[in-house]
Order: sequence, then structure tokens, then C-alpha cells
Amino acid sequence: MTGINRRAALSLAAGAVTAPIVGSPNVAAAAPEQPVVSARNPRVGADLVTAVTPRDNWRVAAVAIRYAHPVDLRGGVVAPSAFRVTATVYGTTAPRTVIRVYPNAAPELAERGRTGNYLIVELDTADANARASGTDPFPLDGAYAVRQVSDVTTPRGEVVLAASPFAIRNGGVLTPVVDDFTAGSYTDSAGFELDFRLYQPDGFLRDPDGRTRYPLVVTLHGGGEVADNNTTQLTANRLAVTFAKPDRRRRNPAFVLSPQIPLPRPMEGPDGTDWTDARVQAATVELIDTFVAGRPVDTDRIYLVGPSSGARGIFSLLARLPDRFAAALPTAGWGDPSTMSRIAHIPIWADHSIDDPIVPYVEGRFGRPGTWTLMNALESAGAKVTRGEWANDLPKADFESRSRALLRTADAAGGHVLFTSYTRGTTPVNPHLSWAQTYENDVVVDWLFAQSRGRR
Repeated sequence: MTGINRRAALSLAAGAVTAPIVGSPNVAAAAPEQPVVSARNPRVGADLVTAVTPRDNWRVAAVAIRYAHPVDLRGGVVAPSAFRVTATVYGTTAPRTVIRVYPNAAPELAERGRTGNYLIVELDTADANARASGTDPFPLDGAYAVRQVSDVTTPRGEVVLAASPFAIRNGGVLTPVVDDFTAGSYTDSAGFELDFRLYQPDGFLRDPDGRTRYPLVVTLHGGGEVADNNTTQLTANRLAVTFAKPDRRRRNPAFVLSPQIPLPRPMEGPDGTDWTDARVQAATVELIDTFVAGRPVDTDRIYLVGPSSGARGIFSLLARLPDRFAAALPTAGWGDPSTMSRIAHIPIWADHSIDDPIVPYVEGRFGRPGTWTLMNALESAGAKVTRGEWANDLPKADFESRSRALLRTADAAGGHVLFTSYTRGTTPVNPHLSWAQTYENDVVVDWLFAQSRGRR
């Protein structure tokens, strides 16, 4: 797996520090089918393992240390106190909290590790210095130092890995799912350039000339991800990775296209930083059209998903191209109520926190008509809107149960527009961040993939 900031060389090639095997010299002979336990197992590399979390953004979750030979604990466990980890970011060094250590066959977190060449030093993502990015990704290559301060032994006291005064530093950064997106850019006919990330389904990669056609999910990020890094539209929240994580790619293989609005260039002024701006929207539409023309996309199943200003872009694009998209998931958005009559036929599942201080739920500062106002306009235009309200901090099972009941009500009424409101004081961190549960909600995502223009 290739990390976002992967480097070819390690910052420190840690040497082997050996120690005599403790215990009977006849142990190996008594069980010849088992590998011989030895502390002579040099470290040959280390990488950070990061995770895009629902509410805490991009976090460093572990360090995966690679050894020359499998790490076999013979049924033993590693005490977290055996390893000390520090992180140095922008000149500040602080410790990270080690919560679990276990061998594994791959550089990834696991509920239960298995014997392999990796030792996973799992870290507490609640640490104050656990974040992997701010406005831009942090410089994390070589930022983490791991030192083993006590021996790792088997239950019989045999030393598997000896303590060492040498620390090893990470040589790269691995981000599961995010690393499966390729990076690219598109320059439209007017010369405006959009960076993008693209996930391509496994079936297409195995058989690019096959006849299978796949849905296309287009993600429109929020205003906080306007940047020139071609990364934060994937890592600021789980918007894009939702549709490419392993369980979803097995259930609903799809192309996932995630463009990023660039920062305004000098002399250009403040325009060009929103999905409704003329240059950005023209380039986005052209990018989608060009992509669809060159890939086996099921044109009856093109979806729009996005939070905040991304949701604003959704309402604008739907009104501009009312016959192009199969369905949409706009969260915490706003738009023009006068255009809702153009999109009353499109399946939409919208959601919004009632106490959102950034994008008002109804209408507030800057004349932003929020989702509640837009849903009323859709009803006036003839759409059947099925509404529900519940807390945004419910456990996943309860949250999905409420969503399932709302969907049953909509189906019984013959409606195709659903609107979930979140009760005041129940959206964690910030009431504007109402989308954390949206992208974890399998009921909503299943509903999205079930929509098709051919079945309207």
C-alpha cells in the first residue's frame, strides 16, 4: 500500500540488538515445527497507520514496525509499557499514549493480530497531538519515534524482541481506503483546473474492457477543504471514504470521484471558491461529463453527496441539470428556494442540525435559506417530503433504526424526498458537523445506491 507521504528510505535503519535466549536450550528441539524464538530480529522499517474518523478527522492511530522475520509470541502478549512513542510536528515534541501492541501479518490495525513480520503499536486517537492534519496535512514523514524500553518475551520468558536504546522513526504514512484513491487533475475547456481523487472499483481494474457498468458517486467537499493539497477532501471527514471502504465496495462497487476546489490565485479575487461559482461549476460539470464518457459508468446511477457548501453545490447542480443525477445526499446545506420546482422529481435524503450556527436550519445571516426552507419549497412544488427528528448522538443501531422507520413511512406514502432533523444540543463537537452520522448510516447509503433514473 502506498501512503500519501510515502518515502523510499527510512529516517533510521535500526540495527539489531541481541540478547541471549532465556530458558532451556532444548525448547526449540522439543517443538521443531515451530520457528525458533530469537531476539535476533532486526527492524527494517516503520510506517504510521492513520485513520479518517467520523468526528475527529484524520488521526494517527498506530505505528507499524516491520521486522526481518515473523514476530512469534507463542501465545504471549506485549505490554503497552514496553514501547514509548513521541511525535514531533512543527518543532514540538510530545508523547503519544500506547494502548495496545500486537504482531500482525500486514501493517494495519486488527481486533486480533496474527503472527507476521509487523508489530502494531496502537495509539490513543484521543491524544491532543494525534491529528494528522490542520488546514493541510502535517509533515509526518519521520515525525514519530518509537523506542522499545523493555524486552518482549513469550509466556516461558524467552526473549522475542530485546529492548534497545535505538529509536526507529517512521518512513511513511499509510491511510487505509484513502490510499486506494489515485490523484489527478482536470483542466476544462476554459483553462480552469480542478484537482481530484478517484476510487476505481476492483472489478473495473481487473477487467477494464468488460461490460459491467458501475454507479458514480461524486462528492462535493465543504468550504473548509478548499485547498491545493488534493488530500483534505478525503481526510477532513468520511465523505468520500464511505463509498470506498471494504464492506461498501463489496456491496456496492462504484466509481468515487472527489474533486477539490483550489485556493484563489493572485489577482483573481475571492471568487472561485464555491461549487456554485461559475468557473468551478463549469469545470465540475465538464469533469463529470468527460469522466463518464471514458469509463463504464451506469448513467442512470450518478449520485451527488456533500456537506455544507458541498450541499449548496448539490442543490445548485441538481437545478442546473435536473435530468442528469439519480439521487443526492445534501447535509447542512442551503440554496435557492425558487429553483426547487426544477428538482421536485429527484430522490433526495437531506439532513441538518436544528441548532446549526454556521448554516442556519431555516434562514439567517447572509440570506442563506437552510434545508428546512428548501424542503418546504419542494413540498410546494409537489414533492412528498417525509420528515423525521431525533438526536444526532444516538448509538449507530438506534440511529439506523430511526432511519429505517422513516424510509418505511416514505415508501408507504409514495414519497422520494426524506428530511432528517437533529434535535438541539445533540450534534457532538459542533452543531454544524451534522454529517458525522450521515456517512456511517448504512440505511441512508443503501437507499442511495438503490436509486436509479430508470426506475422513477
